[in-house]
Amino acid sequence: MEITEVRIKLVQDNNERLQAFCSVTFDDAFVVRDLKIIEGTKGSFVAMPSRKLTDRCGGCGSKNHLRARFCNQCGHKLDEDRAIRDADGRAKLHADIAHPINSACREVIQSAVIRAYQEERERSKQPGYVCTYDDLDAEYDENLAPPVAEMAGKGASFRSHAAHAPRGTHAPSSESTVNAGAPESASKEFGAGIL
Repeated sequence: MEITEVRIKLVQDNNERLQAFCSVTFDDAFVVRDLKIIEGTKGSFVAMPSRKLTDRCGGCGSKNHLRARFCNQCGHKLDEDRAIRDADGRAKLHADIAHPINSACREVIQSAVIRAYQEERERSKQPGYVCTYDDLDAEYDENLAPPVAEMAGKGASFRSHAAHAPRGTHAPSSESTVNAGAPESASKEFGAGIL
């Protein structure tokens, strides 16, 4: 497997450790987005994309982030020490979505990303600099992408589906249209009147 492209989005005016976001393309066929370049005590390192861990409320069963002190659904007070802790005693609040499974792979990815980050920083100092990280439209052009069967090999079976709609065009849910014209006093439940 070969890293064929690394795109960097520098973080501007940042007082924190986050230096940039990036995406990594493998074999011109598979992209991993939302890697972060973070300034550590021993230099910059690459953090893999992750999601917030959740658990369920003991009162209503709704999911809540592990840092939440109260349930988002019913308002029930949650135990603040419910997160699993690592050997150093730090709470585990996030889980990796994609990550290398050995140190050799991690080093290949990290060195390619850090090299691309340093090159992007140098390019950003040039007049007329334009970030290419958000320039993703061509990747989704159906005419440019090879058919799935070609990528999978002979005898592969697959099921295609329609193209995705642009973001933000979803129709309102039935829940939000039911209460749209109702007065605030119509429901006394926690969170009533938000939608």
